[in-house]
Order: sequence, then structure tokens, then C-alpha cells
Amino acid sequence: MTTASSGLFSTLFDHGDAGVGDQAWLQAMLDVEAGLARALERAGLAPPGAGAAVTEAARAELFDVALLGSRAAAAGNPVPALVKELTGRVPEFAASAIHRGATSQDIMDSAAVLIARRVLNKVRTHMTASADAAAALAASHRDTIMAGRTLLQQAVPVTFGLIAAGWLTALDDASTELERVCSQRLAVQLGGAAGTLSVFGQSGLEVVALLADELSLPVPVLPWHTDRLRIVQLAAAMAGVCAVTGKIARDVTLLGQTEVAEVSEGPGTGRRRDDSDACHTARGGSSAMPHKRNPVAAVLVLGCARRAPMLVATLTAAAEHELQRAAGSWHAEWEPFADLLRITSSAAAWTADLLAGLEVNASRMQANLAAAHELPMAEQVAAVLTPTLGRLPALDLIARASREAAASGQDLSAILISSPDFAAALAAAGIGAAELTAAVDPARSLGAADAFISAALRAHRSSCESHRTEEDHDRKSERRKEDA
Repeated sequence: MTTASSGLFSTLFDHGDAGVGDQAWLQAMLDVEAGLARALERAGLAPPGAGAAVTEAARAELFDVALLGSRAAAAGNPVPALVKELTGRVPEFAASAIHRGATSQDIMDSAAVLIARRVLNKVRTHMTASADAAAALAASHRDTIMAGRTLLQQAVPVTFGLIAAGWLTALDDASTELERVCSQRLAVQLGGAAGTLSVFGQSGLEVVALLADELSLPVPVLPWHTDRLRIVQLAAAMAGVCAVTGKIARDVTLLGQTEVAEVSEGPGTGRRRDDSDACHTARGGSSAMPHKRNPVAAVLVLGCARRAPMLVATLTAAAEHELQRAAGSWHAEWEPFADLLRITSSAAAWTADLLAGLEVNASRMQANLAAAHELPMAEQVAAVLTPTLGRLPALDLIARASREAAASGQDLSAILISSPDFAAALAAAGIGAAELTAAVDPARSLGAADAFISAALRAHRSSCESHRTEEDHDRKSERRKEDA
């Protein structure tokens, strides 16, 4: 948990300003302790004013992180040392409200949930910006024809709008899953020594509910000390974000190669958005090759996304917790969990930057498609011949014609017309020059691409409207809570 918000690599891999370093963890733990003190006071289990006194003292800047860290080894986690320090900072009457009925894992787990909620709200904001940018690209380039590629070879024509629509639906799906996990699985943790809350007698459930209310978190059915499915599901949702953003970044790096040059990143700058002292060099420069304009945002998305699977694997492997408290597995979660939050936030933020400034070279797309000498339309020509020749003979004929076109550098239609055998097959099928010209026209080979783009845009609008409705509901709930 030593990740800092500033440093040599922070503008690269903490571009989303996740804030998951020591100070963030310390404040989150203090927030839980303060919330528990307020909950106990509301339940009549702590003196009046105890909650306010603990809350006033529970400020991270008042504590020495290094000192707490050095004392953490004595207990295997930093909570006991923190409790001792916090207790010494409150009036004597309030001391009994600190950590009462809780165990260290209650504080650490609830703190992790608070950190995750804050970071993932940022991630969702970045994902929304990315999806909106992808939607704009899909709408504006729905008629921009380019070569579709399978196994990195030209396949059949598509549109760039369809590619952007694919990015859009993936971004929306990842955001939806992240929102589901955040709303349903980020629950408070309070179970006491072995998950029974025995210290509170019959008031245990009331205290849990009050703590959940203080922290604005859901109440779980049971304490989840050794049921780590919540952590695994949260990790999987973050991995989904990294997978989606990584796919977009990989597409951009491939389409941005010098020999392809169909898209490129916007010029941008080498500065972090909130760093006024940073260097304002143009983004994409090379230390050795002045001519280069590297796809920096895409590269850094990939740098983040490549790390996610290993972090998820660690969290999944650590999910096997023994009986009522794990020996080591719980401890193994802390740093990978924080790292996964950080790189997920960074990947989402870089993707928003990438898509907002993406430059599309439609003329290059057209030129690259034309350079294939109509071969991407071979499937369409075979489809025209199929009713007369049958499917397999038509495919065989066009395959032979395609090989000749590739070898000679001529267009497929020219080969079909100039070769007597091929010309005879065309004549038998009733295909003249006009029909052949239509068959090799990329614009006539797009199938349902436009309908798919429309469907993706409709789904995105619906998702946005649903999200706005939920936000309005949340704001109204908060106002009612404040009024009460």
C-alpha cells in the first residue's frame, strides 16, 4: 500500500488519480472507526458526543503513517496501532467508542470498500466519457468504408463507424457490470471477532445497520470475513474494464501503424491534466527519433491492462479463507487490490483521452482498401454466382480468380472479365459489366453494418437515460437523508 499519487510513474499508471496510497487507506480506516463511534452513539452504546469527538480526531494528517507502518508488524496489520493512536487523541469519555465490538478485518474490509467506491465512481466517469466519444465516432463515421481485418489480413469491407460502435457497446457493457457490482456488492463489514458480534448482545444487527447508514453502504446478509466472493466479483468487473479498454487501445495501435495510418492519436501534450508545472511537450515524441509520433495513450492503456489479469489471479487465489479468519489470504489482498484499482482507473482515464482526440484518416482507409484490388469483395462476387453455379463451385472459381489477381496485381473484376473461363462463368450466370461493378462495390458489401451502428447508438442513449434517472434518484435520496 505504498502506492503514491505522485512519482516517477504516476502520470503514466495513475493517470486516473485513483488515490489508493497509504494516506488514502489511513483516512478510509479512520472513516470507518469514526462511523462506528457515531453508530454506537446512535444505538445508545456510547456516551453522547463520543461520535463527534472521534470524528474530529479521525483525520489522516494528524497521524504518522511511517510510525503506524513500523508498528503494524507486531499485529500483522496496521489497525491495532491505529486504534491505540486514535484513542490517545480523543477525550477520555469518547475512548470507549473506538473500535468497540470490531475486529481488525472489519476496519480493513470496510476501508477497502470505501476506497473502491470512490475510485470506481471516477472509473465510471471516465468510461462514460469514453463511451460518449465512441458514440460520436460511430455516428460521424457510419459511412466511412474501410477494410475489415481478420487474423490481421484484409477480409471484407466494414465501416469505421461499425468499429467504433463495437467499442461503444463493450464500454457500455463493462460500465453496466461495474455499476452493478458497485451498487450490489460493496457492502459494509462488521462481524467482530468471529462473525457473531457477541459484544453487542441483541444490539448487533442494529449497530451494523447504523454503521452502514453512517458510511452509506449496503448491509450484507452476513459478515463476509471469509466469503471473498465480493472481492473476486469486484476484481472481475475491473478486469472487464481493462479488457475493453485494452482492446480499443490495441485496435488503435494496429490501425495507426505507419503502413496502415488509418487512425492516429490527437496531438495532446505530455502534461498531466492537473499538473501546471509539468512539461508541455507534444505527446508521442521519441528520445531518439524526432520524426516519431507514438500512440502514447494507447500504449499506456495496454501497459495498465496487461497487469490486470495477474492482479485478478492473485485476488482469486487469495479467496480461499480458512474458517472464521484467514491466515495470510486476507493479508495478500491489500496491495493487489489497491494496484488493480489504480491501473483500472488509469486505463479508463487514458481511454477517455485517446477517444476524445482520435483522428480518423478516411482517405487512407479508402486507399488501403483499393490497394487490395477488390479482393475483399470476393465473397460478394461468389454470392452473385452461387444461384447459377452452386456455392462450392462459385467459391472455387472466385478463389482461383483471386489468386490470379493477387499474383498479377490486377483488380479482381479485370481478371474475371479478361479470362475466357471466368468470363464464360459470368455470362452463364447472367452477370454483365454492370452487375460485376455492383458486386465489387464496397458500399454494397456492408450488410447490416448501418443497422448495427443504429442499434448500438440506441442502446447507448437508453443506458445514458437510465443512468441519469438513477443519479436523480440518488440525489433525491441524499436530500431526504440530509433533511431528516
